[in-house]
Amino acid sequence: MSTFSSMHSPSYSHSFICSSSINEKKNQRFVFSSFPRFSVPANAKVFLQCQANSHQNAVLMQDGAVATKVSPVEKETPIEKLKSELLSVTSSNEWDEKAGFDINENESTVSITVVGASGDLAKKKIFPALFALYYEGCLPKHFTVYGYARSKMTDAELRNMVSKTLTCRIDKRENCGEKMEEFLKRCFYHSGQYDSEENFAQLDKKLKEHEGGKVSNRLFYLSIPPNIFIDAVKCASSSASSGNGWTRVIVEKPFGRDSDSSAALTKALKQYLTEDQIFRIDHYLGKELVENLSVLRFSNLIFEPLWSRQYIRNVQLIFSEDFGTEGRGGYFDHYGIIRDIMQNHLLQILALFAMETPVSLDAEDIRNEKVKVLRSMRPLQLEDVVIGQYKSHSKGGVTYPAYTDDKTVPKDSLTPTFAAAALFIDNARWDGVPFLMKAGKALHNKRAEIRVQFRHVPGNLYNRNFGTDLDQATNELVIRVQPDEAIYLKINNKVPGLGMRLDCSNLNLHYAARYSKEIPDAYERLLLDAIEGERRLFIRSDELDAAWSLFTPVLAELEEKKIMPEYYPYGSRGPVGAHYLAARYNVRWGDLGLDQSA
Repeated sequence: MSTFSSMHSPSYSHSFICSSSINEKKNQRFVFSSFPRFSVPANAKVFLQCQANSHQNAVLMQDGAVATKVSPVEKETPIEKLKSELLSVTSSNEWDEKAGFDINENESTVSITVVGASGDLAKKKIFPALFALYYEGCLPKHFTVYGYARSKMTDAELRNMVSKTLTCRIDKRENCGEKMEEFLKRCFYHSGQYDSEENFAQLDKKLKEHEGGKVSNRLFYLSIPPNIFIDAVKCASSSASSGNGWTRVIVEKPFGRDSDSSAALTKALKQYLTEDQIFRIDHYLGKELVENLSVLRFSNLIFEPLWSRQYIRNVQLIFSEDFGTEGRGGYFDHYGIIRDIMQNHLLQILALFAMETPVSLDAEDIRNEKVKVLRSMRPLQLEDVVIGQYKSHSKGGVTYPAYTDDKTVPKDSLTPTFAAAALFIDNARWDGVPFLMKAGKALHNKRAEIRVQFRHVPGNLYNRNFGTDLDQATNELVIRVQPDEAIYLKINNKVPGLGMRLDCSNLNLHYAARYSKEIPDAYERLLLDAIEGERRLFIRSDELDAAWSLFTPVLAELEEKKIMPEYYPYGSRGPVGAHYLAARYNVRWGDLGLDQSA
């Protein structure tokens, strides 16, 4: 009998369309989705069948030979005969007996368990993302969503809680209420402790009832604090993992506080899971413009030759929020802006931006190139870091609170709510190019963008027309990740008229104007990838190790020396020190220009 790995085998997905004019059948679509890999004896015959006509059969031999037996069909043309043979791929009793299940989407199911279902992340992001996937027809035919948390709640109460956060696509609202009802009927709840194997065993029993004997594939989303990750993974692995399909676990950041704690977390997770089962999620990697980075660079001839130290003067990765911690101070104070934003979101974007061309679009090939970038980077030095913390500020008759005014934050806290840093990649492509990061809370706007500033044109004929400030005439590529997604290139242009007056203009791809379709939320893409076993946008353990090795020394130094943050007013552009840091490398922050409305 063929053997199956219940938890430790990667999966694959294939689909094909069979079409036939025989008996006026319509196109049929067969999807082989997320099945575990299996071993087949060397002498075994593999049978694949699909019901087209009862009188047709096709047998696919292991060596690739195909034997077909087709009953005669009156007035059948050679083309029709060929179509008939291609259609004859049906389910075999011999296959069922040897393999234990049909290769049929109808015979497998996906159970998605949101661990920590009563929390904000689950309510605001995970359940709405799952509904959006269902609404778009992206989830398997047979699926169940379970909420698991310590709170006492009935199925009806969970559905009521979830229903308040569900929305339909702006550009596709038909049958919205009907779709919501259908989705909520698939949502259930089980109350239990995160460290109770007995409670997870009860969950397993309920999941099996819904799975109804089908091949069970299970996805656990850990929307819980990191200090209880291991308990939940241990219990889920031992008491609620799939017996005949795959089991995967999505882990939310933070992945530790430094290199040691991150390594300890990874080691503990791998006691119960293989690396292929662990999906470390960074939702910024699921954002449309971040995923478009490699497309922009590798599919457009005009960009790839420019993507190096020869033409690029500096790269800026900027993240800003126009609000403070507002009640989340207890969590944030333990980590700070460097761990919360820089070490993961911005560094992951940097690695994607700077990597060499991967061998293929396979997940491992892409992640290999990202790791090479991270390992080529210099560890961050204290002199290349500026930290800040927002203070109270009054504007327009409104008083905005300081960070330490948050009741969940210690009054003497030195935790930075702003940080700027200069990083360098010591390889042939990027040697000497500063990569500047800036991230902060309670700033003047909400924005995340990548800015690529190119070098000045050597011997520019029009320098006299630009005046003394050549930076104003620098070409700049801006990739605005959020909000109001856009890609634009700043170029120099002659103003129409009889004189020779130059102007800086934007070649602008504004997504809202160019595409009518609403951009999916990052969690939708990442959840779908996890269900399909696509790991390209998830973080591998060696990536995580390399990322922490860059930031751990400077984080330890900041905390040991109790470095005082520079205070900046709530709603300002941040500490002045960030401008001095950029000036040290002959850089001007691009978000201070006049192109904010672009």
